[in-house]
Amino acid sequence: MAQKVAGKNVLVTGGASGLGAAYVAKFLGLGAKNVAVLDVAEQAGKALVERLNQTKAGQVVFIKCDVSKEEEITSAFNEVLATFKQIDILINNAGIMFDSPDLWRKACDVNWQGVVSFTMKAIDHMNKANGGAGGTIINISSIAAIAKGPLLPIYAGSKMAVLHFSQSIAMDPFFAQTGIRILTMCFGPTDTALLEDLEKRSYSPQLGKVLAQCLSAIPTGYQKISSAVNAVVQMYESGPPGSIWHSAEDKPGRDITKILDAAFTEFDKSILKA
Repeated sequence: MAQKVAGKNVLVTGGASGLGAAYVAKFLGLGAKNVAVLDVAEQAGKALVERLNQTKAGQVVFIKCDVSKEEEITSAFNEVLATFKQIDILINNAGIMFDSPDLWRKACDVNWQGVVSFTMKAIDHMNKANGGAGGTIINISSIAAIAKGPLLPIYAGSKMAVLHFSQSIAMDPFFAQTGIRILTMCFGPTDTALLEDLEKRSYSPQLGKVLAQCLSAIPTGYQKISSAVNAVVQMYESGPPGSIWHSAEDKPGRDITKILDAAFTEFDKSILKA
């Protein structure tokens, strides 16, 4: 199922900086027709769009959107539709990594409920059964959804929710009925702002220090943003509907769907049918 970015309209949440901004630039470089950058960071978003439009002639638009707020999600999604008329690719990239007492609820709203809301709106718009043109929804999870650990349990839980939601809703006959591919990417440690100030990100200062020590000791270091973006493009171009991918250590992306399916099958045999 070879897919091409060229000629597609793309919506990227959390698109003003980091991985989001890199997706925007990469997809434009691959020939995307239009790209909508949604982010709460208005100054950074407008600056990115102004810079890109110097060579892309108005193909990029910025819309301020806090993905933890349903009314802003609805308004932004409708504005993109009014501008582009059609959305072909949705990248649910927006995410924050905080288990701290003052931010964990906000993080869950961004990482989990925002993804669900945008996904459901995109399904309603893209669904061929409703007269839509089909499309692709890319949900960004994390290796934290798969690798159990005590340091960021709230963040990991939100990313496991994204993973399980995506693989569950994409089960057959979803693609056949809707024409929509749902693809999920689980990144390993990647060199973005999420891995800065690690001591402040856990729910306790002690665990925050341990988190910082553990991640700083990774032998291969953090994956480059460019490697992560290339893995997402690889997944978009070749990923089967409902597939789940892993990207880490600057290596090509890897389809891990069969590994996860086998784990769930074993759980089903051992527990649910015992």
